[in-house]
Amino acid sequence: MMNSNRKEKVLLERVISEFNLEVVYAPENMGEVWIDCADVHRPGIQFAADYYDYFDKDRIQVLGKAEMFYLMEKTSEEKVQILKKMCGLHIPAIIVTRKAEIPPELMEAVKECKTPLLRTEESTSQFIASYISNMNVILAPFITRHGVLMEVYGEGVLILGESGVGKSETAVELVKRGHRLVADDAVEIRKVSSKTLVASSPEIIRHFIEIRGIGIIDVKKIFGMGAVKDMENVNLVVNLELWQQGKNYERLGIDKNYTNILGIDIPSVTIPVRPGRNLAIIIEIAAMNYRQQQMGYNAAEELNERIAKQINMDAKGII
Repeated sequence: MMNSNRKEKVLLERVISEFNLEVVYAPENMGEVWIDCADVHRPGIQFAADYYDYFDKDRIQVLGKAEMFYLMEKTSEEKVQILKKMCGLHIPAIIVTRKAEIPPELMEAVKECKTPLLRTEESTSQFIASYISNMNVILAPFITRHGVLMEVYGEGVLILGESGVGKSETAVELVKRGHRLVADDAVEIRKVSSKTLVASSPEIIRHFIEIRGIGIIDVKKIFGMGAVKDMENVNLVVNLELWQQGKNYERLGIDKNYTNILGIDIPSVTIPVRPGRNLAIIIEIAAMNYRQQQMGYNAAEELNERIAKQINMDAKGII
């Protein structure tokens, strides 16, 4: 089972591609610049007060309208001094928003310090919001688990179990019943917040499923675009295990069980597998039951309350 916990980092070139950035100046080493921080920084206080205490030089620096207008009010010598000091700290890149005109002093500074200079048409607030949101996913701590991830009735269901227990076959049956495949075999799970996990498939095997006896099938080509999805939250974990004679399996569903993934407890159920059980239908019911519980209704608790009420009435002799 793959279960390595890693912190991602990405090449600046991928950031340029993801956000459709214009490359104004690219130093020779730009292909070796890595980004490992989802935050950005607007260096207004550094420009105005020359205050570099606690300055995070690992963040991409964003120059918006306020920073550009501030620089416009400075003499050429002052601009060069301000910009060379910031670029001299070996920041990963500078991004100018609103497709603003590049001052010659900025171009001089980035060339001298070999700092990549990029530009976007978006406003500063739009770009920063989009950047942080997307980079939080890209750079999130993640693990790879051996399993299947499906979207079932809008819920992300992570199906786990030993090799050969029937995960992939169950996934195909769920796809035939109108649900969507996210990942088969290797599921990359990312922690994007203190409460949220999102998962996807490694790109090289995306949309493929291995069926023993048949081989590899392309779900998107066979069942269509509506049968696959690139990313989904992990809302419920379903553990498939071969039926063990004598083992007591959950029958009422009163006790709540969880699987801890990257420090987050995800509701989970264990489904015993044996001939004659339709796993796809059972997983559908598990997903619907999970949704009901999220909406405040628990069938097991309702039945328990009815039984307790009936016992109380019998004790009082009420017919």
